[in-house]
Amino acid sequence: MESQRKFTRTFSFEFFPPQTPMGVEKLRITRQQLARLNPKFFSVTFGAGGSTQNRTLETVLEIQDEGYAEAAPHLSCIGSTSENIRSQLRTYSDRGISCLVALRGDIPSGMAQPGEFRYAAELVEFIRKEFGNSFHIDVAAYPECHPQANSSQDDLLNFKRKIEAGANSAITQYFYNADAYFKFIDACEIANINIPIVPGIMPINKFTSLARFSDACGAEIPRWLRKKMEGYGNDIASIRAYGLDVVTDLCGQLLDSGAPGLHFYTMNSSDLTTIIWGRLGLQEEAKLTN
Repeated sequence: MESQRKFTRTFSFEFFPPQTPMGVEKLRITRQQLARLNPKFFSVTFGAGGSTQNRTLETVLEIQDEGYAEAAPHLSCIGSTSENIRSQLRTYSDRGISCLVALRGDIPSGMAQPGEFRYAAELVEFIRKEFGNSFHIDVAAYPECHPQANSSQDDLLNFKRKIEAGANSAITQYFYNADAYFKFIDACEIANINIPIVPGIMPINKFTSLARFSDACGAEIPRWLRKKMEGYGNDIASIRAYGLDVVTDLCGQLLDSGAPGLHFYTMNSSDLTTIIWGRLGLQEEAKLTN
């Protein structure tokens, strides 16, 4: 973990583009609440195959105009063309947006061809070729291995290709086993990967939803945690309380061991993230570092 201790900690929050006017208003309130925590940036996801492209753009531009924090749009290469990506980047550059999250993205069901770009490394390389160092580029990392990787070694090589293509930093898929992150960082150090790798944090609200999503994206829920949550049945209050304890403890372990910040997958809600933040005592640190 020594490679990560030297980086200034950054804290950030992720949203998905809302689909309804009510969702838009709810997210505005969420941003106002989370802005009090002084994050480095708010990121906005990009649907499979560009399915939320317009809503992502609208949300990102609104965040940028609000001025609470930097806006960091996700860019997905699946289903995209070089001209489409170039156009999005020009729009972002013209609006003063300087942070991006470059991803391969999920292949939608029924899509025969992934598009002009196959991998995130190709997307990062294209951004650097077209726009130089105009953007700070985050990429994804997978402490528990990407579900479609042939092996952890192949996954690490794929990650290194993104760094060599020009990525500045990385955000991990969420996890609940701190050792997975620590061992991943050890492997990165051996591979001479020398960038900030910020842990992705998923607060636990509805466990059944989390379990379905985790099974789909390859994030592991440890057996001890799954069994404990299943034992609560429909007791939402107990699930929430235990989940807060587990995730707060996880965040504490990560920060105490030298992780360069935290990136919260908020699901467009501020309450659980804010509680965890308060328990960790991060208010003053975020003001100083961001």
